Amino acid sequence: MGHGNISIFIPHLGCPNSCSFCDQKIISSTSHAPSPDEAEDIIKGAFERITDPSDRADTEIAFFGGSFTAIDRDYMTELLQRASKYLKTPDKDGFRGIRISTRPDCIDEEILMLLKKFGVTAIELGAQSMSDRVLEMNNRGHSSADVIRASEMIKDYGFELGLQMMVGLYGSTETDEYHTMTEFIKIAPKTARIYPVCVLEGTRLAELYKSGEYVLYPFEKAVNICGVTYCGLTSAGINVIRMGLHAEDGVEKRTIAGFYHPAFADIVRSDIVKDVILKYYMSHMSGEDRNKTIEIEAPPKLYGAVYGHKRSNRLFFESKGIKIIVSQNTSLSPNEISINKDVQNVFKIT
Repeated sequence: MGHGNISIFIPHLGCPNSCSFCDQKIISSTSHAPSPDEAEDIIKGAFERITDPSDRADTEIAFFGGSFTAIDRDYMTELLQRASKYLKTPDKDGFRGIRISTRPDCIDEEILMLLKKFGVTAIELGAQSMSDRVLEMNNRGHSSADVIRASEMIKDYGFELGLQMMVGLYGSTETDEYHTMTEFIKIAPKTARIYPVCVLEGTRLAELYKSGEYVLYPFEKAVNICGVTYCGLTSAGINVIRMGLHAEDGVEKRTIAGFYHPAFADIVRSDIVKDVILKYYMSHMSGEDRNKTIEIEAPPKLYGAVYGHKRSNRLFFESKGIKIIVSQNTSLSPNEISINKDVQNVFKIT
């Protein structure tokens, strides 16, 4: 089955700030915070559905959607107690662990010891940006120093660290985006998520957008920035586990601007692969070799990305008089893309 999450959303509870972009009730498609009984029903249902012990051992219970370590302590403890009943132990099948998301300024030693007690294995921090100017303009209520401090503590306590960033925030520039990427690489989390901004109705960003004070990147530029960031992080050994918000109706219906697309990650990967092939073509083919057929062998995970989202790459090359033919080669690796790796380590192009 591969790694999976049993996601339980705790919408907008405990958060001390009203960030410019945020409406967690919409992002989680619910305004209802589940009771401990409801949360356990979700976990129990997944436990009964996932019967293979190895699949269970590769699955995490994930509390997302709010600032988990800032919610009411009794409520948080009860949720953790219910979840911990379904975790793997030396003498019992169960899920691998518990994953939570929270704010960088809601981490301290006391909370980390509590999380460790109940079997939390991974903590994701909503860093969003490593520019203090951008954080202040978007009313985040924490600094880049808080991200670094919390990250060091999380790793010192033996948790898997994840960092989340947002591309296209109010006041952010392309330089700010790449600065965040560079700082993430220095911190060296295990995982990262890249969220291009979606402007949701009813948020401060929506007001700024409607007034003309907040101007978004063109969609193509946001795709390119996310692609460079993705490649930079993966080159550093950081696993990018998400690009773009989940395709939830609550987001789609309330988005008035920004970079929401249900296939955003596919679009970014297609754009990366297009650039890889184009650079190879320009540097290795000239004269009579140009405007001919390019045959490409690709690892299975990148087979679709070579043709592009909705065959965008195929159409791009055809517009230049180039035909591409793609075949799968299971011996090729890696299955992810890195701008720091020679193209022949990813594809075979002739």
